[in-house]
Amino acid sequence: MFTTIIIRPIFNLLALIYAIIPGHNFGLSIIVFTIVVRLLLWPLVKKQLHQAKLMRKLQPELKRVKAAANGNRQKESAMLMELYKERGINPLGSIGVLIIQIPILIGLYSGIRKVVDNPKAIVTFSYPAIQHLSWMKQLSHNIHLFDGTLFGVVNLTRSALAHNGAIYIPAMIIVIGSAVTQYFQSKQLLPSDDKARKLRHILKDAGSGKSADQSEVSAAVGRSTKFLLPVMIFLFTVDLASALSLYWLVGGLVAYGQQSLVLGRDEGEMEKIADKDDKNIIEGEVVESRPKLSAPKKKKTPNNKKRRKK
Repeated sequence: MFTTIIIRPIFNLLALIYAIIPGHNFGLSIIVFTIVVRLLLWPLVKKQLHQAKLMRKLQPELKRVKAAANGNRQKESAMLMELYKERGINPLGSIGVLIIQIPILIGLYSGIRKVVDNPKAIVTFSYPAIQHLSWMKQLSHNIHLFDGTLFGVVNLTRSALAHNGAIYIPAMIIVIGSAVTQYFQSKQLLPSDDKARKLRHILKDAGSGKSADQSEVSAAVGRSTKFLLPVMIFLFTVDLASALSLYWLVGGLVAYGQQSLVLGRDEGEMEKIADKDDKNIIEGEVVESRPKLSAPKKKKTPNNKKRRKK
């Protein structure tokens, strides 16, 4: 069922692109495929980035909530949930694109694995309508026409690191490029805070007996992911066919461009969304109410009128 619903449709989109583009280069097909996928995800990506933008604007309010809670974790959580609700922010909204990309990545990997093991799969695993395309008919008669490279430079069926330890330099460049791109992509989404403590400092203080603030720990963990994800991508793709690394590299570059568009150049639209949400917030709801000042008492003025002597 997973093959029918996920793997085969994704593979056939790639096969269709490969069959109709000029030159029929497999690397160019993956680049076009990646761009098409990112464009199809654009509405969801844009919504996710709107949430990220609003979260950035919310940083001062989060600090006020922390100060108002005064160490009361339950009160702080309740105030945060109320603030998110009022601002229309879903704290888990950013994982939507990731959840959708996981089956795409699995489907693409499975399809590429079939082509690596047997190049004829580019024809046999395709839908009948694609098999009847002119180029696919030629491949069915002579599979040696299949070009599984990136413009004749990188063999995309090879991995950057072979099982015997040999390094394939062109593929390694793509793997490193995909990891570096992921780093800048993650860094672009994270709110900047020069005064924020690093996770190791927080854990060090916690080890010495000082209580660690949960929100500060969560923020530090979030910042550490900009290093963790690139390392994971590198380790995951270094011994796989470099076609998958190419998909990740191009996807990261397109995502970085989309984020720059929404988080940077699309400032006017983002400000309108944020200002619209701001109107629904009553100032001071996330901080402790100030005591009302009583009206100053009027001083009794002495009666300066002299009494007439009788």
